[in-house]
Amino acid sequence: MLFRSPSDSIRASATPCVTIGWFTASCVLVSNIIGGGIFTTTGIMARDLGDPLLILLLWFTGALVAVGGAMVYGELGSRLPHAGGDYVYLREAYGPLAAFLSGWTSFTIGFGAAVAASAISFSSYALRVVPMQDESGWIAKGLSLSLALLWSATAIHCRGVGTGGRLQLILTTTKVVAIGGLILGGLSAVIGQGRPLLGAPAAQEPTVGAAAIALVIVTYCYLGWNVAGYIAADIQNPRKTLPGIMIGGTTFVAAIYLLMNMVYLSALSITELAREPIVPVAEKAAAALWGPQRGRLVAAILCLSIAGAVSAMTWAGPRVYWAMARDGMISSWLAHVQPRTKVPARAIIFQSLWASLLIVSGTFEQLLVYSGLVLALFMALTLSTIFRLRQAETIHASHYRAPLYPFLPATLVLGAGALVISSVLERPVESLYGAITVLTGVPLYYLRRRSRAK
Repeated sequence: MLFRSPSDSIRASATPCVTIGWFTASCVLVSNIIGGGIFTTTGIMARDLGDPLLILLLWFTGALVAVGGAMVYGELGSRLPHAGGDYVYLREAYGPLAAFLSGWTSFTIGFGAAVAASAISFSSYALRVVPMQDESGWIAKGLSLSLALLWSATAIHCRGVGTGGRLQLILTTTKVVAIGGLILGGLSAVIGQGRPLLGAPAAQEPTVGAAAIALVIVTYCYLGWNVAGYIAADIQNPRKTLPGIMIGGTTFVAAIYLLMNMVYLSALSITELAREPIVPVAEKAAAALWGPQRGRLVAAILCLSIAGAVSAMTWAGPRVYWAMARDGMISSWLAHVQPRTKVPARAIIFQSLWASLLIVSGTFEQLLVYSGLVLALFMALTLSTIFRLRQAETIHASHYRAPLYPFLPATLVLGAGALVISSVLERPVESLYGAITVLTGVPLYYLRRRSRAK
């Protein structure tokens, strides 16, 4: 039995404006995945693991999980091509409470914390381009830069889907060209200088717990392959195009991630990668290959790349809260669409306010673990909806079908569950924060339900 009412699909499928094609949607997906993670997290993994081969293996494992997940999500998006993504899939399969908690998690963690983490990494690179004298000052911490980026993206996306789409095309194109140049130039320099493709491991022995946390971080860096489902109602012919957007875009990003890590692990030893500052990995690698000035140029290009991720999440995330408001899950105030711009501006501003609070209060690594852990849990739950949807509905010829069913989704669900358990044991503090965040949504759901009943 599916949990749906006759008006659910009508409310979820309504959209402010349908104006973008598959290429623009693919740009949103690629920009959403390639945020700050790939440019910043390998240093953390080098510090905690000390083995370049293991680091590369974990990124490859993350690629397999991401592409497999994109295949399953491709079927979910083909079956339910409505705005809201995971929220819609969980509502149809498990009912309103699960859907509400998914939406609540998207707001607090999935998009809110992800936007904050990307904005923080943006300021980290910006401060490498223009070093500050006062390392303890407010500006040197990058808070003003992070907030300026966030609210600039907010203002642009509040102006309309057309304006936001053009911005996304420019940012994504520049991002892909810049990363392609970095990969080709980096590998050429490594070969020309006679450097080994993988350096020697450090003396430390990596633990299973450290590897599990590293895989959480890798999984977090790959997340975003489902973003096309959130903006499905903004895409032309989503039932047909969503699977290709998700699978093709994710495969493209996975190749970029593996090649980028080859450049990092070739340009710097594992000890140098783990040395402070840990976060600006790409800039350190470029400086080692071409000198400090070229490293700053790469850092400037990567600032633009991370800005594209913030823009994509500022576009996609508010569609979830807009869909929830349309369903009556949260205040109808967030369902308002601006008559002139045809966008849910209130929902966009609502998300940016929360992300601003996280930018001020959080640190980059804490946000990574805090976000990745909870999102892995909801990813497992959402992937499992394919079993209920296949049992409850007739397969139509127009629906994309994920391969290797039921082996593929079952493996992904079990793997995500094991990852969550390992992370809880290794990082109990971040796990507690994540659990509190999710469980806070339960009383909010029932309060809203009681309010609607009155």
